[in-house]
Amino acid sequence: MGGSEQDYVNEAFDTNWIAPLGPNVNAFEYAISEKLGDEVHVAALSSGTAAIHLGLQLLGVEQGDEVLCQSFTFSASANPIMYLGATPVFVDSEKDTWNMSPSLLRKAI
Repeated sequence: MGGSEQDYVNEAFDTNWIAPLGPNVNAFEYAISEKLGDEVHVAALSSGTAAIHLGLQLLGVEQGDEVLCQSFTFSASANPIMYLGATPVFVDSEKDTWNMSPSLLRKAI
């Protein structure tokens, strides 16, 4: 670590704000909100899985829905779908790019 990173790590331990909350997280959320404008709500989350879960909830995904999901992933990408009682529909990747295949995506839709 260089710069002020070590100071922030020490401060987190010294003030017992180890969990994904506290004054630094609040300041981060506020700074982003200020940059984007008053109409935007900001929430710093503890993981990408939490972000997918929140996003799916905000989209209204619920039990019985199907959600397209990249097959070249790990369980954390599909778990939030399952948390909501929806069904992940896995779409395979392109051979050359490893990205989701547009033609297979079209078929899945």
